[in-house]
Amino acid sequence: MKIDLTDTTSSKINKALVQGRRAIGTPAVGMVLTLVIVTDEENAYDSLKAANEASREHPSRTLVVIKRAARSPRDRTTSRLDAEVRVGVEAGTGETVVLRLYGEVINHAQSVVLPLLLPDAPVVVWWPVNAPLDPAKDPLGALAQRRVTDTYAAEQPIHELTARAEAYTPGDTDLSWSRITPWRSMLAAALDQVTCKVTSVEVEGEEFNPSCELLAMWLADRLDVPVKRSLSAGPGLTGVRMETTCGPIVLDRADGSLATLSIQGQPDRAVALKRRETSELIAEELRRLDPDDTYASALKYGVDRLGEVSEPPAAADGEKEAADEPKKAAPAKKAAAKKAAAK
Repeated sequence: MKIDLTDTTSSKINKALVQGRRAIGTPAVGMVLTLVIVTDEENAYDSLKAANEASREHPSRTLVVIKRAARSPRDRTTSRLDAEVRVGVEAGTGETVVLRLYGEVINHAQSVVLPLLLPDAPVVVWWPVNAPLDPAKDPLGALAQRRVTDTYAAEQPIHELTARAEAYTPGDTDLSWSRITPWRSMLAAALDQVTCKVTSVEVEGEEFNPSCELLAMWLADRLDVPVKRSLSAGPGLTGVRMETTCGPIVLDRADGSLATLSIQGQPDRAVALKRRETSELIAEELRRLDPDDTYASALKYGVDRLGEVSEPPAAADGEKEAADEPKKAAPAKKAAAKKAAAK
């Protein structure tokens, strides 16, 4: 069921939610949290789709806040709130309210959202794009116990990690961190199988992918060893090599779905490490609402403390060919010189 409200208020939206629940025969509220999505019109559909899929595991009231920029100066001074209320099949297992803010009300989005929060239920705010530099000090972020950003969507992802570290507040988290959960689990399990000491680590992945840096910082922080960051064509993370006193441990994923775990003295094993959808990442973040101390420790380790970044293999091959050119030309020059001397 869908109810459209034009030039409305938070009170009218609440009444529409009650009306919708009664119309579909479920007057009781069975949601466990409120998920506030702050996005733009371009990314609203994909974000809402991911949230609806995650709601199968975490029934929630989803509030989508879309700030619409007015075209003329006159319209910018006129405040208006349009809403789209969805219940039943239209909203997955919870309730959805799409809020479109115009004019001055854009600067007071928290006053619109606050009356729509579920009473006595935790609040999670998610910025799929254009996250504030300090989420905890954002008016909407201040309402939440958990604040989810995604540095991968930033214009300069690696610089964004530094900004996130400087502004970190307990409750902040990052989908780039969620993406490496399977990698962290697999590497920890591999180290549990040996009694060797790790001496160095190399993390390989595509350029400008903050998940690679976060994994490298986590390994450096936990193992207290040098970690080298090398580049590959991707997709995403492609491999981790840990040098130990008993031989190398290698976790290699070249195709983005199936990885190979190699441990010295053991047969190679194929492990599933597929790249996950946004809905799976959001569902993982909603499972825990307490501060993630492991993420905080890895984030504060600092990108600048990682080892020197090596060049991608393709560039290295190109440089090798260029370096070989003078060697190929040297015999030809010697032959020409001998010919000239003979004349």
